[in-house]
Amino acid sequence: MVLKKWIQKGIDWLSNLILAAAGLVVLWLFLLVFVYASFRIPTDSMEPTLVPGDYVLVNKLLIGPRLFNLTEALKGKRVNIRRLPGLYDIQRNDVLVFHFPHPHTWEKIEMHLFKYYVKRCIALPGDTLSIRNGIYQINRTEENLGNREAQHRIGQMKPEDFPEGVFQTFPYNESNWNLQNFGPLYIPKAGTEVGMDRFKFLLYKKVIEWEQGKTLSYRDSTAFLDGHPIRTYRFRKDYYFMGGDNGINSQDSRYWGLLPEEYIVGKVWKVWKSVDPYTDRFRWDRFLLDVK
Repeated sequence: MVLKKWIQKGIDWLSNLILAAAGLVVLWLFLLVFVYASFRIPTDSMEPTLVPGDYVLVNKLLIGPRLFNLTEALKGKRVNIRRLPGLYDIQRNDVLVFHFPHPHTWEKIEMHLFKYYVKRCIALPGDTLSIRNGIYQINRTEENLGNREAQHRIGQMKPEDFPEGVFQTFPYNESNWNLQNFGPLYIPKAGTEVGMDRFKFLLYKKVIEWEQGKTLSYRDSTAFLDGHPIRTYRFRKDYYFMGGDNGINSQDSRYWGLLPEEYIVGKVWKVWKSVDPYTDRFRWDRFLLDVK
């Protein structure tokens, strides 16, 4: 009887332990999906704000967590993404983590579940962005956007001083947009309509093909969507323009174009750990550093 009693107690204790562990796993998964994520910074594209070896906490709850079919996304298929209501609207200068929209080719927008970038939001849906002498301008105002020091350095350089392949930018055509002089570029907002001339075709081709799942072409002064002529296009989604603080060394929207809203994971909140990648020493001066 005594042995049987102890066996029963052991089974009860083990059952409670398993239930507690399962509860912790469910809680951890809930927090991971709806509340936060952690990412390691591998490059210097966001210096001096973030440096290689920083580990950042990303708040998903602020702008709203996303729901989508994880199984289909893992297979590389396109999924419908729905964002739950958030507590905060994305603002210019927010530092965001997002799925890089060109994991395979810069000619097509796609989502790779495990390829993330971190950049600063420079322009919002509905903004018109220009770069003049290296300085970002929104709607022709003088708002301080991104790392002005890096932008001033870019503005003072000669075109031949830039590394090969760095100076010329999106959309890589005869407009000759570059790091010093870029735009104006309208950042699409859902519901707005643009005329489809040849230049608008070059600017928005990838976006329209991603929204429609169809091929957009241009010939004889007319845009064709899957063979049907279109004179205007009404955007279905919101888009953002992202820039790295290390302006001379950042693969951002100046090169690949517009970021779909639904690819944004969340807002970077804090550096919770930082380890020098060359010495493996813990950087105490960056511990719990606010990211602004």
